[in-house]
Amino acid sequence: MVEGLPPQYNAKNSNVTKSEDDNYTAAASHDSIVIVTTTTVTDTPKKLPSDPEKAFPVKADFETAIELTQYGKFHYILLAICGLVSMSEEMDVISMSFILPSAECDLELDTQSKGWLNSIIFIGMMVGAYTWGSLADSMGRKKVLIVISLMNGLCIVASSFAQSYMPFMIFRFLNGVALGGSGPVIWSYFAEFQPKSRRGSMLSFMAAFWSLGNIFVASLAWLVIPSGVGFVTKYFVYNSWRVFLMICAIPSFIVCALLLYLPESPKFLLSRGKEEKALNIFQWIYKVNTGKEMTDYPVKGLIIDDHLNQELEERKRPLKGNFKKMLWDVTHTTKQLFQSPVLKFTMISITINFTFHIGYYGLMMWLPELFNRFDQYSNHFPGESASVCKVTDFVVNLESHLTKSQSCNSAIPSTVYLESLISVTAALPANLIAILGMDTLGRKFFMVFSTVSAGLCSAGMMFVVNKTQNLIVSAIFSGVISCGNAALDCLITEVFPTHLRATGIAVSMVSARLGGIIGNVVIAQLLDTHCPAPTVIVAFLLIAGGLMSLILPNTTKKALN
Repeated sequence: MVEGLPPQYNAKNSNVTKSEDDNYTAAASHDSIVIVTTTTVTDTPKKLPSDPEKAFPVKADFETAIELTQYGKFHYILLAICGLVSMSEEMDVISMSFILPSAECDLELDTQSKGWLNSIIFIGMMVGAYTWGSLADSMGRKKVLIVISLMNGLCIVASSFAQSYMPFMIFRFLNGVALGGSGPVIWSYFAEFQPKSRRGSMLSFMAAFWSLGNIFVASLAWLVIPSGVGFVTKYFVYNSWRVFLMICAIPSFIVCALLLYLPESPKFLLSRGKEEKALNIFQWIYKVNTGKEMTDYPVKGLIIDDHLNQELEERKRPLKGNFKKMLWDVTHTTKQLFQSPVLKFTMISITINFTFHIGYYGLMMWLPELFNRFDQYSNHFPGESASVCKVTDFVVNLESHLTKSQSCNSAIPSTVYLESLISVTAALPANLIAILGMDTLGRKFFMVFSTVSAGLCSAGMMFVVNKTQNLIVSAIFSGVISCGNAALDCLITEVFPTHLRATGIAVSMVSARLGGIIGNVVIAQLLDTHCPAPTVIVAFLLIAGGLMSLILPNTTKKALN
């Protein structure tokens, strides 16, 4: 049995052989294979066939090998499954922002506890990101993704049954631990199947699934939470926001089953010295894409470059026991992230992710709460204009003068969820622009444009005087920040070498989650006590972090390291 392939396509269906002539190698090319001979040629070189599939057996590097599988059915199935993983991750993260207004009574929440509930999932993600990312670099992407998806679904279901604040916090933390590995691993996995000519657009396409996740969860909240579905007894409550959570768990279980269809990353297998297993997967992808036999795949051997050979030699040192070997792998990959020449990329990616996600989650997670506050203000003062700060002051003072039973109202108007749905839907056209332009305008263009525009939107929140203006600014912010999210995902995925990719993304994601925690806790406090401060802080951090991306190398249409 060949490791990494789905069971229905195993080694018995293929004829994997090494090249009979090691004198020939293939250099990466989009249109043809360039043959280089290591022997002296005195006569006229033979003309290569115009169709590379009819060329004689060659050894090829990774980029040539993935190009010759041709782009087709497999890659679109891969996009759908990996996109669903990304979509379910975003649904689980952002779902809390829709739960908070309705769960306020059940879980006895104030502004501070709401901030911690928004943040606890990020704390879990910080713990999980590094652990899962390191395991994916030592054990493989596919296995880790299946375990993560199953754990994620189970934790969401368990949290929906929690009847008080502390158990709910615990399950949300465990949910975060699972989600922490989802981002780093799925982006590494997806990118390693993409040829360089399409990688930017396809990574942007996958980033669009985050927006789809936002839209789906906002639509679900609008339909389910105000509906009053569920039941309430003297001893047990399972009301509409809990039903909403249960539905949000379904994609995780679907993903867990679908991942069984996909093979292990051939790039990862190459980094472990398993050329024949990687080649067998290339043959299977070729069969799925073209409908031809696996043995018709023109590449008969894979090249491992000098740098990769050095890494493989280091991994061959004797270690007793699988656990000891895994521990050495994790320690070794982490150490390399903080050594030259990778150190520069690590520190910049950490900083950009930190600043970007303070702004992204600091505002996005609080938009439904802001919509709800504007709605409360307009109910007391119909037709009267008021800034975000004035509205916030009114709501805070109102709640402080009422008893807990008087101030708690779990009946949230459906317009709050509809406004949230409109704001996240604005990200769709922005994602389409990112998909079409990521490989032409480049990652850095979208990163700078997005962060500067989002920063201006954040600063513009100070000048909002009614709920309509608040909705417009929120929608623009949602759109431009989603472009930046796509560009950031491309940059961070491509800047790290294969053997460090999942761990490097994981370390970057740890800083992103820390940004999410600070964004939620600090903004929650500043919003109620020093209202203009959050918008100014977010604006500065977004713009400064975006400009730092100019220091990173240009990875547009470049081969993965």
